[in-house]
Amino acid sequence: MIICITPLCEKGRILSGAGRTSSFIGEELTCAIELGDDMYGAKGLKTGFSYELLNKFAKDNRCDIKIVTSSKGQNYADSLKNGDIDILISPYADSVIEANGSARQIDEHTVWTMGDTDVRKIRTFDVWMSHIKGSHEFDELKDKYFKAYNPHKRAAKGVRSDRVSPYDELIKKYAKELGWDWRMLAAVVYQESKFSINSVSHRGAVGLMQVMPQTGLYYGVEDLTDPEQNLIAGTSHLKRLQNLYIKSGMEQKDLVRFTLAAYNAGEGRIADCRNFAASRNVDRNSWDTIVSIIPLMREDSILEEESVKLGKFKGHETIAYIDNVMSLYESICSIHPGA
Repeated sequence: MIICITPLCEKGRILSGAGRTSSFIGEELTCAIELGDDMYGAKGLKTGFSYELLNKFAKDNRCDIKIVTSSKGQNYADSLKNGDIDILISPYADSVIEANGSARQIDEHTVWTMGDTDVRKIRTFDVWMSHIKGSHEFDELKDKYFKAYNPHKRAAKGVRSDRVSPYDELIKKYAKELGWDWRMLAAVVYQESKFSINSVSHRGAVGLMQVMPQTGLYYGVEDLTDPEQNLIAGTSHLKRLQNLYIKSGMEQKDLVRFTLAAYNAGEGRIADCRNFAASRNVDRNSWDTIVSIIPLMREDSILEEESVKLGKFKGHETIAYIDNVMSLYESICSIHPGA
């Protein structure tokens, strides 16, 4: 997956803290983040941390960056040697430092290695890294990404915090487009990816909101590893789904649940459920009613129902999905009581 970063910056900007003009001005660098499948690790969201630092590097050095996040089985060490990538971010190991003179430890978890042996660029790289590591901003970023965000565990410990994820500001921004409590959207993001930008499902769904590539393209988004772009695609899809039900007169709690059910199972499946409910003269606008009739949709007899277009629907996963999101929402509200 490739993300392009084009910083907005002032003409003639001096590298922050370096006292000299950056040697990277105007260049386009390809950077690979090869930190593995770390979204469930106890040591934090390393890929998200490195992604944001690369944004900072691009801005400070007035260059463009393409970011490649590794997939399972990929190894970018040869690409670095061949000049196909310019910076490789990999897990910290003494052997990496010893084997490459341009490898620099950025923190206790990661090493940044430059492929270019240009002395001026390595010097600029070193000066930038020395400055950023000594900055208050770096400490804030580490605090933002290297902590456990599991809402249930934090709530059980009685944690109270102004932050529930590394992406609160973006989540708040796009929750407004839905008219949702931002903490509900945060619960959805955690359920989907545990706040990991490099999360990829076995079906190919990508990023914070587990958006399928074709869905992203439908909403004009190609870079699904980018946190904001992923949230744009995910919330745009939620908004479209919500609009399917908004004129039905259902209560807000049911509107959110039906929207999430369609996000999980697909709008066609949920349309079948509601049509089947109507055919049995029960409330098609109540999620609890839909849950009560879903067992009937697992029976062979459902294939004879004219109101059902897509056949049998097990529904276990979707019911559990809604329950999990609602439970996460309660925990997040406990952590951050004020909306």
